[in-house]
Amino acid sequence: MVRGKIVIRRIENMSSRQVTSSKRRRGLLKKARELAILCDVQVGVIVFSSTGCLYEYANPPPPPTWA
Repeated sequence: MVRGKIVIRRIENMSSRQVTSSKRRRGLLKKARELAILCDVQVGVIVFSSTGCLYEYANPPPPPTWA
């Protein structure tokens, strides 16, 4: 089954917008963690909500390989 296309536009209902933002933010941060682990890259994500809250993710740098 194929999903239908959705129109990307602002969600007018405040509570629906908050729920959608929360779910998408969690998904975005999860994907950033997965990308960092799978591809061995450093990733940084900063998200500001409409209320001014800051959400961030940055994976730690790998330990030095010289020893």
